[in-house]
Amino acid sequence: IDDLAEIDYSLKSLPAVSRPYIDLDLKGVVYPGGNYSAPPFVAAPFTVPDQSDSMLYLAFSEYFFQTSSFAYYTAGAFNITIAEEVSRTCSYFNISTEIFGSIIPEGAQYSVTPYPVMLKLMATETPIISLQQDSFTLEIQGSMEVFAVLPDSSTQSLFTMSIAANTSISVNTFDQKLMGSLCLNRLQYSLTHSNVGSFEISLLENILSYILQTEVIPSANGE
Repeated sequence: IDDLAEIDYSLKSLPAVSRPYIDLDLKGVVYPGGNYSAPPFVAAPFTVPDQSDSMLYLAFSEYFFQTSSFAYYTAGAFNITIAEEVSRTCSYFNISTEIFGSIIPEGAQYSVTPYPVMLKLMATETPIISLQQDSFTLEIQGSMEVFAVLPDSSTQSLFTMSIAANTSISVNTFDQKLMGSLCLNRLQYSLTHSNVGSFEISLLENILSYILQTEVIPSANGE
């Protein structure tokens, strides 16, 4: 598929051939690149609705998406760094340590001379993908560490938060294009460690939620 994941799409059985159709049962297992150990999921059988008004039907099982999530999680694809370089190309991510001055007890030292802020996001568990009738949901458990980028380019860890996110993704066709619509259902934070004293996490929640929804989980439709 790419540098991170490979797919086994070998036939599981001989093709079923009849006058109206050919039925191909493919394996559809995604592995981390170079690692072909069995994923920690069990493939459940499923059936494709009996329809005949189109030339081609494709069906993807929940198991296919689960193994994809596991493969990319194992390869570290869900680890993201949002730094100053990103903010130069997108006006939405433009925060500095100045915002911490009034809400973090020991944050005043970082607000007198504002420093750029770097965010490191990491999935702490394999993201869970569940299929519904017309959409699927994605649940992510992760952590976010916030750093101040000092003048000598070194970083100072300020605090770490755990994150729980739940999103719904609907897929449909429009004007012969496959379109996806992403909705962020829930985004929750909790403070797990702080180098700048304890503080009320809700004071940062609105700011960080806006940043993450804009930069990491865009809400607009996309092809």
